[in-house]
Amino acid sequence: MKASELIITRTFDAPPGLVWKAWTDPALMGRWWGPKGFTAPVIKIDLRVGGKYLYCMRSAEGQDIWSTGVFREIVPYRKIVATDSFADEKGNVVMASHYGMTGEWPAELIATETFEEVKGKTRLSLRHEGFPSAGIREMAREGWSESFDKLDIVLMEEKEHYAQNVIVAEPGSQVATLTRVFDAPPERLFKAYTDPDLVPRWWGPASLTTKIDKMDARTGGSWRFVQRDPEGNEYAFHGVYHEVSPNRIVQTFEYEGMPGHVMFQVMTLEKIDGKTKMTDKSFAESVEDLEGMLKEGMMEGWVESVERLALLVGKK
Repeated sequence: MKASELIITRTFDAPPGLVWKAWTDPALMGRWWGPKGFTAPVIKIDLRVGGKYLYCMRSAEGQDIWSTGVFREIVPYRKIVATDSFADEKGNVVMASHYGMTGEWPAELIATETFEEVKGKTRLSLRHEGFPSAGIREMAREGWSESFDKLDIVLMEEKEHYAQNVIVAEPGSQVATLTRVFDAPPERLFKAYTDPDLVPRWWGPASLTTKIDKMDARTGGSWRFVQRDPEGNEYAFHGVYHEVSPNRIVQTFEYEGMPGHVMFQVMTLEKIDGKTKMTDKSFAESVEDLEGMLKEGMMEGWVESVERLALLVGKK
């Protein structure tokens, strides 16, 4: 490891969706950002490539230390890369000396965070680059470690309230069921499922892009989506809508790379205490079909799609 580079890996007893939320939701981040004894009175996040953030840490003595940066890369629930600079309260970049810090600090550091699911927990890896000396790097390590201690507490407090995906696919069954409670009304979810401008923003893994070739979201209508990976390979899917109503969508699903293996999907939306419980059931034609799809990564893709959907419908 270089003297200018700090690497920390920490495993949190919480699912990736919750850890991501704690890192990107200003209300949650404000509860843990900063070392022991510091508070975070201001957390502003424009979470998009090219978007900026502005954070304020306040010491026990009342000194405010501001930081800002620009998001360079965002892979939802997997990775964040952003610049990191000292700033004033208006978000203007200032040098470290503005806060009485010594050393030949660069105007900009780089921070990379990756989120990895490990048996229901989350391995968070932080790479912070650009420190002027090993001594200052180790001071930063202590600050980050204390912040992560606070994050651990916040995650424990939030776990019981966090609506994580629940998937049931019993061995020997032809049915897989996913349930999720969204902090959004049913009509917003229904629109995300039936609006061709919104579907590409959440459908499928973030590593693939989705193009709507056809989408007639009504009873008797049909759909066809084409996904492309970074290498340019395309994967097409199609189906027929058997029922489309505000609280229920029934459709078929067929991957064109495996013609003849058709799934039957039933998605229902139920309003509960101002939120929405979604139940999504997928019926395979045989036990072997379902088991094969699960082995090919159906579960992971399904979960990531729903996580991206939660991020989309959660925006006001």
